[in-house]
Amino acid sequence: MSTTSSPRRVDGRALGALRTPHIEIGFHRPSEGSVLYRAGGTVVLCTASVDPKVPAFLEGTGKGWITAEYQMHPRANPKREGREGRGSKQVSGRTHEIQRLIGRALRAAVDLGKLGERQIAVDCDVLEADGGTRTASITGGFIALALALGKLHAQGALPEPVLRSPVAATSVGLVDLPGGLEHVMLDLAYVEDSKARVDLNLVANERREVIEVQGTAEGEPIARARLDALIDLALEGVATLCAVQRAALSGAGVELAALTIVDAPATTESA
Repeated sequence: MSTTSSPRRVDGRALGALRTPHIEIGFHRPSEGSVLYRAGGTVVLCTASVDPKVPAFLEGTGKGWITAEYQMHPRANPKREGREGRGSKQVSGRTHEIQRLIGRALRAAVDLGKLGERQIAVDCDVLEADGGTRTASITGGFIALALALGKLHAQGALPEPVLRSPVAATSVGLVDLPGGLEHVMLDLAYVEDSKARVDLNLVANERREVIEVQGTAEGEPIARARLDALIDLALEGVATLCAVQRAALSGAGVELAALTIVDAPATTESA
C-alpha cells in the first residue's frame, strides 16, 4: 500500500498528495467571514454570519452556538438537479447528515462558553462537485468561521480567546489502479471515490486529535492495520490543510494565536 510518487493518479498527483487548495478570502462581502474554497474540481462558497441571538435552549446560559447549513447548487454536477427544498424536491437525508457533520466539526474548534450569547451560522454552498464536498466544506467553513471570530476580536466583542484548535477534514480510500494493485489514496476525486473499495472521511484538529470518522468497506471487510494506515494518512492530510488555513488567515490579517486559548502548562512534582 505505497503512498510514494509512483504510480501516479488520473490527475497526476502522488497517491498521498492532496489536491492543492485555492483560497479566495472575502469573496462574499456582506458576511462577517467568507471564502471561496477550491480543491481540484470541487468548489465551495463558505460564509459565516454572526447573530447576536442564540437558540432558545441557550438563552440565559452565557454560551454561544455554531450551526451550519449545506446545499448543492443545482448545476454543481454535470446534469442540473432541482434545488432542494423547492417545489416537490425535499431536502435529502444526505444534506441533513452533511450539515450536521459540519456543525459538529466547527463546534469542536471553539469553546462555546467563551463565545458569549451569539450564534455564528456557517453556510456552505457547493458550486462545483468533484468528490470531497463535505470535507472541503469543513475546511473552508473553518476559515470563514475564523474570519468572523477575528472580526469580533478586532471589535473588542470577544473579551478572551475562544478557539481551541483549527479544524480541517479530508478523505482517504483504498483504490485499485491499473495492474490490479490496491493503494491508499488521499483526498479522493469523484472518479476515485466512485470505485474505492474503502472510502473514509476524517475530521481532526491541528493537534491531530480526531473529531469524527466516517467510513465503510464496500463488500469485503478490511484488516485493522489497513484502517490504521488510512487514518494515519488522513491525519497527515489534515495537518497540511491546517497549515494552509493558518497561512491564508494570516495573509488576511487574522492571526490565530490571538484567538486561541492557551492551555495551562503541565506541572511536575519533584521527587
